[in-house]
Amino acid sequence: MAQVIGSSEFQSKVIEAQDPVLVDFFATWCGPCKMLAPILDEVAHEMEGKAAVYKVDVDQSPDLAQRYGVMSVPTLFVFEGGEVKKTAMGAQPKQNLLALLS
Repeated sequence: MAQVIGSSEFQSKVIEAQDPVLVDFFATWCGPCKMLAPILDEVAHEMEGKAAVYKVDVDQSPDLAQRYGVMSVPTLFVFEGGEVKKTAMGAQPKQNLLALLS
């Protein structure tokens, strides 16, 4: 299951991670975000041990949304070595999310 993290955990769970990390910037009021949630959970389960999947609520962590220039939700980032390597916007099919992590 994709875990929701905030600003205090972002450094250790995303920036310092050894494996690739998919981060979904979302909002609880966002319809496409709700559609994406079960797909993210499937990806998190399938990629366990190879990549991590986290969610950041833009209303709870506006500093992170601002730092990464999130203008709409959902916005997805793949981090590797502490840097953004890939991005996608909007609800995505599972195959696209898996491709982002490959």
